[in-house]
Amino acid sequence: MTRYLITGAAGMLGQDLQQALAGRDVTALSRADLDITDQDAVAAAVAGHDVVVNAAAYTKVDDAESHEDDAAAVNARGPAVLADAAVAAGARLVHVSTDYVFDGNGTSPYREDEPTDPIGAYGRTKAAGEAAVRRIAPDSSMVIRAAWLYGAGGPNFAKTMIRLAGSHETVSVVTDQVGQPTWTGDLARQIVAMLDAEVPAGIYHGTNGGQASWYDFTRAIFTEVGLDPERVRPTDSSAFVRPAPRPAYSVLGHDAWARVGVPAMRDWREALHAAAEAGVLTA
Repeated sequence: MTRYLITGAAGMLGQDLQQALAGRDVTALSRADLDITDQDAVAAAVAGHDVVVNAAAYTKVDDAESHEDDAAAVNARGPAVLADAAVAAGARLVHVSTDYVFDGNGTSPYREDEPTDPIGAYGRTKAAGEAAVRRIAPDSSMVIRAAWLYGAGGPNFAKTMIRLAGSHETVSVVTDQVGQPTWTGDLARQIVAMLDAEVPAGIYHGTNGGQASWYDFTRAIFTEVGLDPERVRPTDSSAFVRPAPRPAYSVLGHDAWARVGVPAMRDWREALHAAAEAGVLTA
């Protein structure tokens, strides 16, 4: 029987991974249970497992600008430690990365093999983590780039917008950042599907299909939960100055799935409707 280890198991994706792997032999370790930068602890945790899914990450994008060393510890050095341990144990490693490894200046979906060029500290640390995983475990690692995640198990944009609707007559949301809203439930099931299919090592894009601006996404969220989408007002990024730059275009291509015979993830609108039906869209 295949034995699975999930790191970062208390996070939004980690919780959905546990659900997607229900009924299987799973060890689920949260940040409190395992420091992925601790080489000895990681080696002991990975030993005896056949698959390691790393959902641990430093995701505070703005804080990373002034705490890049802290972000690098989790996003770059941690994955390297996990990759070393996975190779030693003969385990496959799935490492979850991000659209922030690209500069956001694209006009067509980013290919899986496109050169990375991050514009901020968070993206730099995640790109370094990807590179370490692929260097250390080139034949047994799968990097899954995710983006615009929302789900039941943690704070996220969808929940924030619904909460704001309870205290504001209107909400202003940017139209000049475009990406792919992605339900962590769908991503978790996609990761399990790729493991079951024993896809080749490499880089895959784990995002729902289609594209939307944050404004489009918010209007769709409001519609799904029975709020008036006209309460969502368009604005641009100049209205929200933040420490970290955001990629303007974060649409990821899905050609790698076709090459390995695994269906790409469904359109983001279908996923959002299913998430709403499942009770995920609550503040």
